[in-house]
Amino acid sequence: MKISKQLSKICIVLLTFYFLTQVSFAAEPVDIWEIKKTDISNETDVENNETTNTEIIQGVKIEQQNEKVIINQELDSADVKLAGLYDPAENGLNIDMWSNSNGAEITSSLEKINSKKLSNFSKKILDVALLTNSYLPTNNISAEEFLNYKFEYLIKKKDFDLIKKFLIKNPSLKNSDKLVRFYADFHLSNSQLDKSCEIFEYINLVYDDYLTNFKIYCLLNQNKKEEAQLLFDLKSEMESIDDFFVKKFNVLMSYEKKDDVLSDENILYLHLSHKTIENFIYEPKIDTPRFIWKYLSTSNLLKEADLIDIEDDEQVKLIEKATSEEVYDEKELLNLYKKFEFNINQLINVNKIYKLLPDFEARALLYQRLLLTVDTEQKLILSSKLKKLFDDSNLSKAFDEELSNTLKKIDEEEIPSNFTTFYKENKEPEKVKESKIKFNNKILHQSKLLNYFLNKTSLLKVEKETNDLLKKVKRNKKYSFSSKDIMMIESLKSDGVKILEKYDGLYEYKSNISTEINSFIVNGETGLVLLKLVEIIGKDEVENLDIESISFVVGIMNELKIISLRNEVLLKVLPLKV
Repeated sequence: MKISKQLSKICIVLLTFYFLTQVSFAAEPVDIWEIKKTDISNETDVENNETTNTEIIQGVKIEQQNEKVIINQELDSADVKLAGLYDPAENGLNIDMWSNSNGAEITSSLEKINSKKLSNFSKKILDVALLTNSYLPTNNISAEEFLNYKFEYLIKKKDFDLIKKFLIKNPSLKNSDKLVRFYADFHLSNSQLDKSCEIFEYINLVYDDYLTNFKIYCLLNQNKKEEAQLLFDLKSEMESIDDFFVKKFNVLMSYEKKDDVLSDENILYLHLSHKTIENFIYEPKIDTPRFIWKYLSTSNLLKEADLIDIEDDEQVKLIEKATSEEVYDEKELLNLYKKFEFNINQLINVNKIYKLLPDFEARALLYQRLLLTVDTEQKLILSSKLKKLFDDSNLSKAFDEELSNTLKKIDEEEIPSNFTTFYKENKEPEKVKESKIKFNNKILHQSKLLNYFLNKTSLLKVEKETNDLLKKVKRNKKYSFSSKDIMMIESLKSDGVKILEKYDGLYEYKSNISTEINSFIVNGETGLVLLKLVEIIGKDEVENLDIESISFVVGIMNELKIISLRNEVLLKVLPLKV
């Protein structure tokens, strides 16, 4: 191929130059935060080719029909100074929130957080801490290490819209390959190839072999065969391509006829196998990875659950595994359990008999008996045993919806004390209705001053209202300032509300912020302080914290001027709601 030969010559020259100068290829990173701007002309003269060992040679680029493909192996991610998604000003933060922190402290705190179960509010704080645009820390932690925490957080969060926004905002991060792959693989496993391919339109640099192959296939799928061939040839010149992908590429380019080679090494290869094998059949096994189950399901390649032979132990176990992986609906598995035939003696003596049966049969017996049970305590006993059997077989997600539905039908007042914890932990929480705030101007923390935290009152207006209310409180000799009153007034003062001197002695306030946290605040280590807050709050929702802990959290947020998060805390714990 003419194009291939020309490109081959170009690549050989470039590679020779690489080994002579010992300088890595690197594409110029897009500096989206405009910290450093470099103007490189497309027309480079001979003098500009004389680079020093410290200069960066522009990476190999292929541009064809407005389609830019960049392969680059050596971009130094130390060039990346900023990474994030949210504007720091949105949450009262600044771009230097990590600059003064010790990397060892950051790592220690993040590792502790990763080992904990977090409440929704803790997750919200962590979201702000890790996804706010900011300079990366440099003291005792590399850019790669810190960015990896961001990537792992996004992967664990599984918010694919958020991942997409993050990648679009940060298109040139070297070690974001795992994030790009997670996004692309997820959508391909759901048979959404267009969404998988879409992400490559926003990524400036491709480093990973797997992602390069994925990009080539996307170009083929978009009928951009010339670009796909160019990228394939370039990759072939720079490094070897595994035989499987070469074979499938040739089939898709119509260089060869369809073949029967199948690979489930990854989701892309399974998909390519499906697309190039005429009569594609894949039989999953117990240890088949989740992404394959999902792909088979969304591609209509799985056998219907009602066609499963219950005499075939392995098929029943496969359905159980697939249900836990959320491939089959719980109802399909439970309907399968109904097909098992048990005699009346087995159903009556279920508590003894189930222990003698294989685990999948035991689950079927317990479920059938549960359906026949009316007594509340018996329902709880059978449900708890059935859940334990699922949990012991690592199939917890195969029974969580049905268990929740079963428990919701039971009146909480009928629950025996020994099943209270089981009931609360497994009954899905009801959706909390948004309550309206009821104002009570006789109590400071329930007064109309709350409108300020709802962004319904200006600072000047709330200042007058605060002093007017304090005037009334001062006249009321019986009024006693509560911790919530003090929390509110101190928050208003933190925002700039000026309290008249004559009201200074109405209450005593002493900050309960620890010496350690205070030193972080003074040193401008806002990001680290947020991590410490996540550690402290942990799995507790704010409204369930004791008043001293709430005061501690609010005090820190006042010091940091994190207004939006602080207001959210105050509006959860101060008002009387109806």
